[in-house]
Amino acid sequence: MELIRKYFDGLSPEQITHFERLEDLYKDWNLKINVVSRKDIDELYLRHVLHSLGIAKVQKFNPGAHILDVGTGGGFPGIPMAILFPEVSFHLVDSIGKKMKVVEEVVEGLGLQNVKTTNDRVENIDGHYDFIISRAVAAMPTFVRWTKGKIAKKSTHELKNGILYLKGGDLAEELADYQTAKIYNLTDYFEEDFFETKKVVHLPLKYKG
Repeated sequence: MELIRKYFDGLSPEQITHFERLEDLYKDWNLKINVVSRKDIDELYLRHVLHSLGIAKVQKFNPGAHILDVGTGGGFPGIPMAILFPEVSFHLVDSIGKKMKVVEEVVEGLGLQNVKTTNDRVENIDGHYDFIISRAVAAMPTFVRWTKGKIAKKSTHELKNGILYLKGGDLAEELADYQTAKIYNLTDYFEEDFFETKKVVHLPLKYKG
């Protein structure tokens, strides 16, 4: 939890409580349904929570924004981002039922009112969103195909509406066809070694009515 306070000041007492409770909730549920590796659960705040919040260093979400988290797995990056932005609506989607069970229980355990969960493939989701966020669930061309037609028309943020994607490694080949994509290195925001190869990719996408 100190790791979160290190990089995000001005958290409300409720936000601090929510972040503090994440570890116990995930450790408890991970014993029943294994969604996070043992090593990762021991470093939950570094490898999952702070990593998820890297998106917030690139773009802060405005109150009333709608965000889609695709392939949320155990709830990352959606749950930490929902705690950080309580006035933003988050829709967390994953096709794997046991993972969504954990997400639903963590959301309920925290009492988060700004999170909706759906156990389904993203292609079956209706709606338009300011940003689509995710943690490396597929190569960018595949991800763009999955999320086609889900970007909102009106852009109200500093960055244009589109994808905010947590990825690692060399992305040159994967992003070769996306000239408008911009890469943000998380080492510019976080000093821990874990972030040495970690990035946030912003890919603006146009509304398709």
